[in-house]
Amino acid sequence: MSRDELAVMDGEKCILQLRGVRPFLSNKYDITKHKRYKELADFNKNNAFDVEKYLAHRLVMSKDTEFEMYEVTVTQEDVSAIEAEEGED
Repeated sequence: MSRDELAVMDGEKCILQLRGVRPFLSNKYDITKHKRYKELADFNKNNAFDVEKYLAHRLVMSKDTEFEMYEVTVTQEDVSAIEAEEGED
């Protein structure tokens, strides 16, 4: 398609480009017709995924939560040995 053809392309059409396949013209899918549309942020802004909030989340443990703690000492020799093993692969 030329630039002129793209500029006047029907609004209900799209060009899909998938890896390993030549780009092709297709009809757009109306997401409002999907059975789970109500779970999208397009339907309700409260459904939006906040990646910053997700990444900032920290585990909160109560004072009576039991856990095991291990102390590990890693020497520079250990690091060098691991790096050498990884270099062999």
